Amino acid sequence: MTTPTTPTTPPNPGTALLTGSYGGLGTCFAQIHARRGGDLVLVGRSQDKLDAQAAGLTRTYGITARTIAVDLSTPEAAETIHAQCQEWGIVPDLLINNAGFGGQGDFSRERTMDQDLSMIAVNIETPTRLAKLFLPEMIERGSGRLLNVSSTAALLPGPLQAVYYATKAYVTSWSNALWHELKGTGVTVTALMPGAMQTGFISTGGLSETKMFANAVDPMKVAQDGYDGALAGELNVVSGLPRWQKPMMTLAPVLPRKAMMGFVADQQSAPAR
Repeated sequence: MTTPTTPTTPPNPGTALLTGSYGGLGTCFAQIHARRGGDLVLVGRSQDKLDAQAAGLTRTYGITARTIAVDLSTPEAAETIHAQCQEWGIVPDLLINNAGFGGQGDFSRERTMDQDLSMIAVNIETPTRLAKLFLPEMIERGSGRLLNVSSTAALLPGPLQAVYYATKAYVTSWSNALWHELKGTGVTVTALMPGAMQTGFISTGGLSETKMFANAVDPMKVAQDGYDGALAGELNVVSGLPRWQKPMMTLAPVLPRKAMMGFVADQQSAPAR
C-alpha cells in the first residue's frame, strides 16, 4: 500500500526587482515569480503600463507589486531605483536586469549617435550601476541572486547590429567575472543567453522581416530556464535557440570569423522567404 504524498509548496522566493517588466521576457519573469508567491518591484518607463501590470499580478496571485517609472537610459536611473527601494526597506532577493533593446542598421551611415548611446546606457550602464548599488547589500545579508539578460549574440560580432552585439558581449563577460568574484558570499550572478525570441525586441529593432527572426521562439520557456538557472546559481543559461541557431552556436568557435560575420549580416538584412 502506497502512502499518498502531500504536494509541497515551493519556498517563498522573496522580492524580485525586475527592469523592463512589461512585454516580452519581462512579462514572463513577472508571472513566474508572482506564481511562486514572490513580491515584485516592477521597473519601466510607462507608469500607466506598470500600474496595469501591478494590478493584474496582485489580483491574480495575491502578491505585493510596487512600481518605479524611470527612463533607464538616464545616468540617474539606477540611483532613483535604489533610493526608492531603500525608502521601502527592500533589498531584493532577486535582481533581474532584463531591460534592453537592439536596432538594425549600418553603424556609420544609418544608426544615429543618440540611438547607439541610449542602447549602451540601457544595456550596459544602468545594469552595471544597479549591481554596484545592490550587490554590496546582498553580500552583507549573505544571500541574493542577480540575473542579467544577455544574448547568444554575445558570442560573436554582429554586423548591422554592431553595438547591440557588443553590449551583450559585455554583459556576459561581466556577469561571468562577477560570478567568480562572489564565490563564498551567498550571492550569485547568472547570464541568460536567449536565441531569437518572439518579443517586442523584433519590431523595436526593425528585424521583423529578416531571416534571423523567421522562426523566433516563445519567450516563456526562456524566462523559466533563466529564472530557474538564477535560483540555482548557474553561470550561463542558453535557451530558446531556433533550429538554425543550434548548429551556428556549436560551430561559432571554430568557423573563420570573417565567414561567420557574413552569415550574421545576411541573417539580419535579407528578408525571410
